[in-house]
Amino acid sequence: MMSEKVIVVASTNEGKIREFRQMLEPKGYTVKSLKDFDDMPEIEENGTTFSENAVIKANAITSRYGIMAVSDDSGLEIDAFDKGPGVHSARWLGHDTPYEEKNRIILERMQGIENRRCRYVCAIAVTRKDHEPVVFEDTVECVIANHPAGSNGFGYDPIIFYEPYGKTMAEMSKEEKNGISHRGKAVARLEEWLRHEDE
Repeated sequence: MMSEKVIVVASTNEGKIREFRQMLEPKGYTVKSLKDFDDMPEIEENGTTFSENAVIKANAITSRYGIMAVSDDSGLEIDAFDKGPGVHSARWLGHDTPYEEKNRIILERMQGIENRRCRYVCAIAVTRKDHEPVVFEDTVECVIANHPAGSNGFGYDPIIFYEPYGKTMAEMSKEEKNGISHRGKAVARLEEWLRHEDE
């Protein structure tokens, strides 16, 4: 499977799949997703950490199809929310609640709070038949913005302000974001590992 350079991303999240494609396809990998496997049952993410959930999702594909899979579990930790929503970031306030609404509620609850520190966390798991899972985890430290800005990215990006660039994640170009983001850094470590595995 390594030689075919096919990576199955255990996700149906369009934004997430797009970011993996942007980062891995220029390196020669074909990126597939759960949308390419219509007989895959829903995967229950019942882990208590990002790493556990990433392994659960990737393992589900490897166990069912006998192929290598990559999954990330990522989310937002807000210090003032006791590091919530954390592993529940996608499900927070309900899966069907639009992120515009989630972001509005976060900004509302942050009014008058001095500590606006937050971080995106990403854990990427690689699973292969008859191998132990491999996990790469990384973060990017940010603050909650005072108001939404930008139309790039997805999810919480419009309210996540990256101080060194003076802009939100949603105001960054894809090159800027992939260079500093939690997923960009974890994918860089994944790429390094894939290179050694291919040798």
